[in-house]
Parts: sequence; C-alpha cells; structure tokens
Amino acid sequence: MLTLIKEDKITSTFSTPIGYFRVPEESDETAPSVDKSRHGYLDYFQKRSSDQSIKVWDKGGNAEWNCTASWKTHSGSVWRVTWAHPEFGQVLASCSFDRTAIVWEEIVGESNDKQRGQSHWIKRTTLVDSRTSVTDVKFAPKHMGLMLTTCSADGVVRIYEAPDVMNLSQWSLQHEISSKLSCSCISWNPSSSRAHAPMIAVGSDDSNVTYGGKVQIYEYNEVTRKYAKAETLMTVTDAVHDIAFAPNLGRSFHVLAIATKDVRIFKLVPLRKDSSSSAPTKFEVQVLAQFDSHNSQVWRVSWNITSTLLASSGDDGCVRLWKANYMDNWKCTGILKGDGSPVSGQPGALSGVLGSATAQSALNGATGR
Repeated sequence: MLTLIKEDKITSTFSTPIGYFRVPEESDETAPSVDKSRHGYLDYFQKRSSDQSIKVWDKGGNAEWNCTASWKTHSGSVWRVTWAHPEFGQVLASCSFDRTAIVWEEIVGESNDKQRGQSHWIKRTTLVDSRTSVTDVKFAPKHMGLMLTTCSADGVVRIYEAPDVMNLSQWSLQHEISSKLSCSCISWNPSSSRAHAPMIAVGSDDSNVTYGGKVQIYEYNEVTRKYAKAETLMTVTDAVHDIAFAPNLGRSFHVLAIATKDVRIFKLVPLRKDSSSSAPTKFEVQVLAQFDSHNSQVWRVSWNITSTLLASSGDDGCVRLWKANYMDNWKCTGILKGDGSPVSGQPGALSGVLGSATAQSALNGATGR
C-alpha cells in the first residue's frame, strides 16, 4: 500500500514521491519545489509499494493539510507525478512501472453526476508508447504550450503535445529521442528567452560506471524541426537519480543541478554559432560546485523560484540547502531533519535562509526517492 508518511516519520531512506500538494496563491514561492507552478509542490514522503495510487492534499484556511483525493492510477508502482501549469487547469500526469503515463484532470461534478458539486479526478488519456517502465514525466514550460515529456528505461524520451488544451483526451507524439542509455530523469530548461532554443536534460541510472556521459542535453533545432544532442556531461559517470535546470531569470547561460552519489552544479555557457546552421549549440561546461556532504546517494535536487537556493535530499535522512555568495562560491547554509528543524550544531539555521514559515516547503521539493 502506498501510504503517506508524516514528516516526523522520516527514515534514513527517502522513498518514491507520489502525492502532491496544491498550495494557495498566497503561499511563499521562495522555497524550493520540483514543480514551479503555484499549486504544484512535491509531497512529504511516500512508501514505494504496490498500492498504485495517487493522493492529493490541499491546504485549508486553518493551515492544515487535508487529503482531498486518493485513487488507484496504474497497474504497477507509480514513480513520479507532475503538475501542469495552472493556466491549463487542474491537470497532472503520472508515470509507472506498468509502461504507461496517464494525464488526469480535476473536474466538478455536474447536476446529473453522483458527485454533483464535488471535485474529482478523471483519466483523460493513457500514453502507451513505451515498451518498458516509464521512469519520469514532466510538463514543458508553459510558453511552449501544453506539452508532456516522458522517459523510459529503454532509453527513449518522448514528447507529446495536446493540440487542443480544451480536449485533454487527444495527445500527439511529436518527438522520440533515443539516448542509448537507460533514462531515469528529465528536466526542461525553463528559459523563455528567444535566444535560447527549447532544451531538455536527460539523466541515466545505468550502473556501468565505465561509461561516462550519464547526463545528455538535447536542443530543438528550428531548421530540422527535431531535437539533437547538444552536449554530454562526460564527467558524470555514476547513476543519476534526479536533474534540475535552475529557473533562468535573464541569464545568458544555464545552470543545472544533478543528484548522483553527490550533488553537482554545472554551468552551461552557449558558444556563438551561425544562426543559419542546423548544428546544435555547443556549450562551455563548467563545474560550479560538487558536494559529498550527504555521504550517501542523493535522490532529489530542487531549486527555489529565483534559482538562488538549491535543496538536496539523500540517504542520510537530511535535506541540505546550498547557496552561492557574491563570489559565486556555493556553500551549505542549512541542514534539515525530517520534521523541518535544523540539525543542531550545523551551519546555517533554516530561518536565516528562508524564514520559519517556509521551512516545510523547503522539504517538499527535495524529498522522496
């Protein structure tokens, strides 16, 4: 059974993120979250099991979290859940070991419905193109329209589009990208700048450490109308569990965080190219930071909305907060236990970074395996 584990029951091993919360608009947006939409914040902690269900939690006026929906979704374990941007409605997608991804929408029951006046979740479509376990699912940035990306254990990344945002039962497969390695996670570059082509990072959990390049960057080319490999991070040789582009607030370069046996932050600086060229952009790759402070596998990395703070979680049972100073040197500014309280004797109390009101939100984006 997939059951919710309250934050005071955290163990040394984070488990699969399944349930998601919707946060009211007045909630603080400066805390790290995997999904950058206002209502999409990752769960507390979930147990990986055969329950195959999703739970949705809403925050009421009394600041208490209440489970408002729980339903069986797949015929196998559910690996990930992600929210679409709220301008597309209350829409989420899930992926599973059963080789499918499913799009769900929350609707309010009509007059002839047994659930009249009550909101409930209905399945809009099931994507069945994968031949192996679908390991991650992400909606594209809202400026690209309603697009959904999946990656699978067979090494294929698939990008779907909903031609009519009012009809979520129709999705067309737009692109298939073969990465040659088992895929474990994906992340869209959120930049909406016309100077930056759509870009997606793909991480692999392939256990063969002799094969480098466990992170690959793909870029969309307007000339060929296809995605092509732009860069491979050859220094990443261990299994990658999570990957996250930092929000781009007008920067000319990109920042990428990676969760592997440690935490790594890369800077990708685009090199000049001929605007008429069909070749993908080449990048100067720089390692901004690398931390092994978890002393264990790192399972999640998550940026705050201004990309000034990175949260990571690992098998040490802690969430660590990383921040760069004015010289762009990254340091740990806080270590949190499962209940959101700082680890005694460690540098950087959480309240000094985020404020006590956002302590729990800092956990939401970085916890779970």
